[in-house]
Amino acid sequence: MNKLTAYVKDSYKELIHKVTWPNWDQLQQATMIVLGATLLLTAIVGIMDFVANNALKFIYSLFQ
Repeated sequence: MNKLTAYVKDSYKELIHKVTWPNWDQLQQATMIVLGATLLLTAIVGIMDFVANNALKFIYSLFQ
């Protein structure tokens, strides 16, 4: 149990004293980058799904 207590205390000290937290402007900028990348990747996957779906429908229609 002493190891767990020491681990929690050390983790707390590290988070409070050693970690450099971003300021509000940095946080907003990072959030916008993540949001933009998420939207871009979502669009790419959506387009790939649309193309694959139509290609498979076309292939299946050849064998009917």
